[in-house]
Amino acid sequence: MIRVLVADDEPLVRFGLRALLSATDGIELVGEAGDGLEALGLAGELVPDLVLTDLRMPRLDGIGATRRLLQLPNPPAVLILTTFDTNDGVIEALQTGASGYLLKDAPPEQVIGAIRTVAAGGTVLAPTSAIRLVNAPRGGGAHSAGQIPAEQRHRLDGLSENLRVVLRHLGEGLPNAEIARRLYVSEGTVKTYVSRLLASLRLNNRTQAAVLAHQAGLLNEQDDTAPACRTSNRPR
Repeated sequence: MIRVLVADDEPLVRFGLRALLSATDGIELVGEAGDGLEALGLAGELVPDLVLTDLRMPRLDGIGATRRLLQLPNPPAVLILTTFDTNDGVIEALQTGASGYLLKDAPPEQVIGAIRTVAAGGTVLAPTSAIRLVNAPRGGGAHSAGQIPAEQRHRLDGLSENLRVVLRHLGEGLPNAEIARRLYVSEGTVKTYVSRLLASLRLNNRTQAAVLAHQAGLLNEQDDTAPACRTSNRPR
């Protein structure tokens, strides 16, 4: 059961999401908040698996809420709700650590699919956002658009084949279970790879890794290194 907390200052939006989530098997709506501060308090109390939050809210917006939600002892995944995918706040929220975003007029099946993907450890990164993330300045403008700092490029070049393949799959938004299936390894092995990858690249979360995979052009690489991850437990 995926426990979801909804945060939006528009009662009509909350009503629609409540109706959708309550009618969906495998998802439980555990609470609703009208602003970021209320969402933060409820998240600490209810410990949801995922927070579905609007970007623009009073008192504490979606970006600030995302940053503080991810600092909780048992942080939930964060999925952003927005009216327009051209909103610069989407990019900032993703760079802060949100696992993806949804448009408010997305069809119900897309909303449910995104919740399940993010709850499983994947990311929901639309192509338009991916392009803007690739071209976004990093480090507060210290680097030109799309440029990867030399020290990060050095870390990328030092990755093993296994970790490079896992990084590319993170860039594709795949959850651990799907990465494990593709690489013929256990989910536990994938979790170990992801932890090692984040440490090697000095990143805080999977979304930052996905962004880096796009910036480095890893999604254009062929899948010919995937067998390196396979073990003798390969299914026959």
